[in-house]
Amino acid sequence: MDWGTIAGLIDTRLLIVLAACWVIGYGLKRTPFIPDWSILFIVIGVAILLSGGIIGFSAEAIIQGILVGAVAITGHQAVKQAREAVNDDELH
Repeated sequence: MDWGTIAGLIDTRLLIVLAACWVIGYGLKRTPFIPDWSILFIVIGVAILLSGGIIGFSAEAIIQGILVGAVAITGHQAVKQAREAVNDDELH
């Protein structure tokens, strides 16, 4: 499955939730007392709540929240890994 397919599954009204989850995840990562393993669960939980608030609380909102939260986390990791790869290439 490619990114275009996944992007097509996300309701466009929830793109603001995607951006908010990215920022929330970034902030949580910088918070020393929040363990890294819990950030995924917190971000997805927030995404589900925000999705429900925007499109109404339903099974669709839960699925959309999981998708949006997962894409926010995966997108952040992709950027982070790309940045690290560029930095590693500059060192060698």
